[in-house]
Amino acid sequence: MRNDPASTATAVLARVGGPANVTSAAHCMTRLRLTLADPAAADREGLRAVPGVLGVVDGGHLWQIVLGPGVADAVAAQVRTRITARPAAGAPEAAPGRPADAGARTGEAVGRRHDTPVRTALRRVANVFVPLIPALVGCGVLAGLDGLLVNAGLLPALTPALSSVASAFMALIAVFVGHNTAKEFGGTPVLGGAVAAVVVYPGVAKVTAFGVHLAPGQGGVLGALAAAFLATRVEKWCRGRVPGALDVLLTPTLTVLVPGLVTLYGLMYAAGTVATAIGAAANWLLATAGALAGLVLGGLFLPLVMLGLHQALIPLHATLIDQQGFTVLLPLLATAGAGQVGAALAVYVRLRHDVPLRTTIRSALPAGLLGVGEPLIYGVSLPLGRPFLTACAGGAAGGAFIGFFAMLGAEVGATAIGPSGWALFPLLAGNRSPGTLAAIYAGGLLTGYLAGFLATYAFGLPRPPRTPAAAD
Repeated sequence: MRNDPASTATAVLARVGGPANVTSAAHCMTRLRLTLADPAAADREGLRAVPGVLGVVDGGHLWQIVLGPGVADAVAAQVRTRITARPAAGAPEAAPGRPADAGARTGEAVGRRHDTPVRTALRRVANVFVPLIPALVGCGVLAGLDGLLVNAGLLPALTPALSSVASAFMALIAVFVGHNTAKEFGGTPVLGGAVAAVVVYPGVAKVTAFGVHLAPGQGGVLGALAAAFLATRVEKWCRGRVPGALDVLLTPTLTVLVPGLVTLYGLMYAAGTVATAIGAAANWLLATAGALAGLVLGGLFLPLVMLGLHQALIPLHATLIDQQGFTVLLPLLATAGAGQVGAALAVYVRLRHDVPLRTTIRSALPAGLLGVGEPLIYGVSLPLGRPFLTACAGGAAGGAFIGFFAMLGAEVGATAIGPSGWALFPLLAGNRSPGTLAAIYAGGLLTGYLAGFLATYAFGLPRPPRTPAAAD
């Protein structure tokens, strides 16, 4: 039975120090992300005991509450409503000239000191790209459907329209990246989008930089990210120096002009070079050492998720999708979830008398098969310890399977990021027929399931002690 999002939001807020202690709330597909002014006021164990909470990841001021797909967004909406309307009753009066929420901002600054620069940078980059995932998924599925119809010669009157709907977002993704970048780094979102739009404007083909004509889209999402970040710096510089009477005119103009010219005569070329290098490196790695690369990526992805370092892969995925139409990394990484499912099944078989744990596994397996691994990670393998390691072994085996076929020339990619497991099948793309791509990816999943099961069954849990034979 699904828990009421309003009740869950109330219970969560009560255990993180109340609405006044939450400075911001966001969410991804499975997690509610809360920025706390005072992390010490949160009760980790109390949060874990809330019905519907599958796990808790605390990282200084940023706390992530794992709720699962379809729940995280509903609870996040309820949390945002409560922190927006939080009462001021009981709070000390603000000193003259000091904002009432200055204390909260001071607490947030203290909490941020517990973050490392790397974790902070990865979190902020993720905040730029994660909101784009729903559109990537929707357009990716439509692109796959359009490809199937074209290959089968079906509905020729519909496929041009379907292609337009599927491709429009990717053609303008730089604008959305610029908007989100400016929003994340404290600038005006529409100005960030305006500067990033330079990257995809067709007229840039008339501009020459470093002796060559620019190409629309050159630099892709990396160029848009850099352009919008520069725009926020210029805007903040202007806000502190331009007289108030001229601010409304000069600040937007300079914010678009200066970063726009820098983008045309530097950032697009540099970002395009980096993006090309990323694509070439990914293709070379899989073509020459695909099995080893799949082994490493599939085996390490679950620990990366635990540490939050998987966020570093988001701009790489986005760059590959923007450049090649698909990311060859995601199917390899998706096998980590398959290893997790196999490990959970082995635990289910071995621990026949642990009814609560078996109930948790039964309820979490459907999500795990669809690529949502947090319920199994936080509810099963991580608390038990060794099954988490054997799940990584299963993911490594599945990744090596797909990587081996990459060495044979079969590129298996995904047109969007976010889904994995069985949910990734509609998003598969590459240089082989849809049936071949599906067969290779399915083989990777099955390998992950089997290796994770066998490793966990053999090494993941201690064997129950033998009961001494009763005396005659």
